Amino acid sequence: MKYVVKLGGAALENPELCESCAKAIAELVKDGNQVALVHGGGVQLTKTLKLLGKQSEFIAGLRVTDAETRDTALMVLSGRVNKSLVASLGGHGQAAVGLCGGDGLIFRARKKRTAPDLGFVGEIVASDTRWLEAIWKMGAVPVISSLALGFDGEYYNINADEMAAACAAACKADALVFLTDVPGVRDANGEVMRWLSVDRIAALTNDAVISGGMLPKLSACREALLQGVKRVRILPAELAGVLPDLCSTRVAHGTEVMVA
Repeated sequence: MKYVVKLGGAALENPELCESCAKAIAELVKDGNQVALVHGGGVQLTKTLKLLGKQSEFIAGLRVTDAETRDTALMVLSGRVNKSLVASLGGHGQAAVGLCGGDGLIFRARKKRTAPDLGFVGEIVASDTRWLEAIWKMGAVPVISSLALGFDGEYYNINADEMAAACAAACKADALVFLTDVPGVRDANGEVMRWLSVDRIAALTNDAVISGGMLPKLSACREALLQGVKRVRILPAELAGVLPDLCSTRVAHGTEVMVA
């Protein structure tokens, strides 16, 4: 089977949790699956920007990205965060190749048109998965940071959830899993919803039940399902150990997002 796993939030800040996720991914590959790991790194980027004297600003869960912020994102996400994940997988005997969306022109972006303007924030408009297929043929895991090249030659910061959804759709993944620092999507009573139809997302948004970083995540879930990805689940990173059993057994953790 083909998996796309998105890793972000606390898992990237917690070495033990990161190692647990890397171990689960290595086991998935050992079981004969092809896995692509897409990662964020917003916390690390915010910390680095603060050291540089820049304040981070977010609108609807997306980072406002001027040229300096974009260049810092390239350094942090495609550098330290990406190579740390490659090392974590290597520590479990799993070969991995670190990339960003611009490498091999795997993903092409255009500026995201929003009001107000978000700067160098993009959205994926084209993909070429030949490099991913080549890496999989070698038994390795592509580790992809969430930046892509625009047709104008500029790098654009891509929301990592959107990047994961685009990757899953492009490579016709059987499953897309978001490993997060929350237990799942909560309803108005604060209870985790085990199943969520994409038809309910708009209503939950309008009622302010979901907000912030969950907005682009659920939008990404919806897009992935509508583009043919078979299963989409939001799963707590601390339970990454269930990944190898996700498509073969009933997993009662996180939120399964479905087409009604």
